[in-house]
Amino acid sequence: MVKITARKFVGRENVYDIGVERYHNFAIKNGLIASNCFNKSHSTAYGYVTYQTAYLKANYPLEYMAALLTANSGDTDKVQKYINNCVNMGITIDPPDINRSGLDFTPAAGKILFGFTAVRNVGQNAIASILSARNELGQFQSLADFCDRVDLRAVNRRTVESLIYCGAFDKIETNRQQLINDLELVYDWAQSRDKDRASGQGNIFDLLGTNVTNNQTASNAFEAVPKAQPVQDFPPQEKLRKEKELLGFYVSDHPLKSLRQAASLLSPINLSQIKEQKEDTKVCAVIMLNNVKKVMTNKGAQMAILQIEDLTAQSEAVVFSKTYERISEQLIVDVRLILWGKVARRDDQNQLIVEDVEKVEEVKMVMVELNPQEAGDIEHLHHLKTILQEQSGDKEQARTPVIGIIQSENSRQLVRLGWQFCVQYSGRTVQALQNARFTAHTKSLIDN
Repeated sequence: MVKITARKFVGRENVYDIGVERYHNFAIKNGLIASNCFNKSHSTAYGYVTYQTAYLKANYPLEYMAALLTANSGDTDKVQKYINNCVNMGITIDPPDINRSGLDFTPAAGKILFGFTAVRNVGQNAIASILSARNELGQFQSLADFCDRVDLRAVNRRTVESLIYCGAFDKIETNRQQLINDLELVYDWAQSRDKDRASGQGNIFDLLGTNVTNNQTASNAFEAVPKAQPVQDFPPQEKLRKEKELLGFYVSDHPLKSLRQAASLLSPINLSQIKEQKEDTKVCAVIMLNNVKKVMTNKGAQMAILQIEDLTAQSEAVVFSKTYERISEQLIVDVRLILWGKVARRDDQNQLIVEDVEKVEEVKMVMVELNPQEAGDIEHLHHLKTILQEQSGDKEQARTPVIGIIQSENSRQLVRLGWQFCVQYSGRTVQALQNARFTAHTKSLIDN
């Protein structure tokens, strides 16, 4: 660290912004000049803002994170990072709710609630109509009640579908497929009611008083509204896919959440940290594959650009032609993969180069059990190292990780051995370890 040892007057100069060379200069030892330094007033202002935001985050975490998400709602990468921060802080992010959501991210009952503006296909006029109807006569009791009270010229069928798919009606009816099927009949019924009102005609629903404060009476009044035949709900993966499509994120759950512990063990570097890594750093990541863009090289070979994400960020990865030819059949959108690759630099930006992938359901790990005495015995560990090196096989194909289990009476610790100890064949490695009197077995990354 360079210390300031002298200060001298260098003449009067105009004030320039940070980043311009030769200004904001301070003379330091041996005639060197420290450029682009903050003056006291600038530093004080930044320090004061830092103190304010730190105070708000510490004392009003819900309100602070809701405001942060709203302020950055147009930046998908930042929103995903902040949602992950919320999860780490113990703050739950709820999908939109037709009876509670407002325009933006909102603190509600110890959670943060998605706003209607975050939902695709839901415009400002539709939001205004929903909020107006809710403020005027209270919460919506059913899909029919909703369609009957909002302005259908602003809230079209596609808007209601989007709200159902993203989970906004889940507190009213958890079966989203049932709601989608009902919508075909209910929306037509509501349009017919709207035309009757416009022409001055009433019907039995008006006589029964659907617009009354007694929720039970209103609920009974809508029992005769046409509905579709009962059906089972969408599979969980389909529900999450629709959420991602309409909100830009997985909200009610995440396909990788159940793999959080395994992912942290196998992949200490997550996607949000890729930009901090040096060139040629080896990376292993548990990811969701969101998109595959095929590209033709100048030589006529096929390569691909992948859009991937983990629990922390979305990123781009490149699959060059030789690798693509080998792994193309495994590059299926909306599938969970374990990805091996390395960091490369291009135009001063870090880029992830894919070397191999495998479906998480097919990933095997070699588990080696050690007691504390064995873990501290250099000769025992050297023997283990020798066996693993013998089982590495083709270094380019040695992808199976080896996990050490250090078990004592009061604790159990998992340690991933370095990538240089990965092996090619899990079964052969376990057999070799058992022959050498090590306690070893294979384990799937996920429990089937």
